[in-house]
Amino acid sequence: MTAPAPKVAVVTGAARGIGLAIARRFLAEGHAVGLIDIDADTLPLAAAGLGEADRVLPIVCDVADAELLPAAIDAIAARFGRIDALVNNAGVAVFKPLLETRFDEWRRVMDVNLGGPFLCTQACAPYMLEVGGGAIVNITSISGLRASTLRVAYGTSKAGLSHLTRQQAAELGNRGIRVNAVAPGPVDTAMAKQVHTPDIRADYHDAIPLNRYGLEEEIANVVWFLCSDAASYVNGQTLAVDGGFDATGIGLPSLRRLTD
Repeated sequence: MTAPAPKVAVVTGAARGIGLAIARRFLAEGHAVGLIDIDADTLPLAAAGLGEADRVLPIVCDVADAELLPAAIDAIAARFGRIDALVNNAGVAVFKPLLETRFDEWRRVMDVNLGGPFLCTQACAPYMLEVGGGAIVNITSISGLRASTLRVAYGTSKAGLSHLTRQQAAELGNRGIRVNAVAPGPVDTAMAKQVHTPDIRADYHDAIPLNRYGLEEEIANVVWFLCSDAASYVNGQTLAVDGGFDATGIGLPSLRRLTD
């Protein structure tokens, strides 16, 4: 008897960090995974490092490219025969004051962070419908839930992605496709380790009730949950995975020290 084909997940921004951790979690659960990333140098190395050549297909593509993105999704479906899950993780950031952010920078952030999930969902959803449904998770950010300096483009794009999640959930839910979002707080990625100074790290530790950064694997665990049958009645939600950062508002680190 021929074994059934494994379920298939598409993960964008999968060459490193959270995206790679998500791909690794889906592989551990028996899925095949299509990896999409714009980084032509890093993506093949990341795919090889997963050690599952039969269940991994890396494709170099810009998720904001409306001409090439559909072909990338078609290639994943052709290789594995189906698509069951999509994780829209690819994103870019420009950290500048509002008055110094150029419009071309604003537009690029919007194209990738908001346009990419729109295009990927349009390309993947028809394949999900062929197998009776699926699940989509959009990776937003705590910056889309609470404003801060230097994030006018990034934060706005992620806030828009949270609403796009609700729009997608409203339209696709009754067709068997659930759509949710994960909003990570500070995560201990390689990039964060490079750019966050000791002062910044200390400030984040003070502001987060769990007093630490999150781990890439902790984000991947929540993404997997939202795509799994365990979340079969969860639709249209944005879940902050941030150690309580969004819940605390302002001023709480000082107040919390009074209770130590």
